[in-house]
Amino acid sequence: MFDIAPTELLLCAVVALLVIGPKDLPRVMRTVGQWVARARGMARHFRSGIDTMIREAELQDMEKKWAEENARIMARHPEAGEPVEALPAPESAQSTPADPASAPADASQPAAASPAEPELPLTAAPKGEGAQ
Repeated sequence: MFDIAPTELLLCAVVALLVIGPKDLPRVMRTVGQWVARARGMARHFRSGIDTMIREAELQDMEKKWAEENARIMARHPEAGEPVEALPAPESAQSTPADPASAPADASQPAAASPAEPELPLTAAPKGEGAQ
């Protein structure tokens, strides 16, 4: 990143050792390390904020393109935008007994299956039998 050669780094270490001294050098290096860590953290936070803004801008562009494409499709096929009519209810749900006496005596029990609906067995067939 800074393109520092190993010889330049060694020269900086020797100058720091001579200027700061061997006694205070570990404390200074720890402080420098903390400052570098803070700077990296700030750079990471800044970069993530920029990435978030770019992502939001891309999403807005995509939403705009989708809206334009949707408008183009709706203009080309206007019949597709008409509301769909509700389907009629099944005949079994529409028919109610006219005579209450013909209604089942116990309303909590389900009515018998109509002839149009096949009755399914409630127990599972043993393995190997009935599997086709």
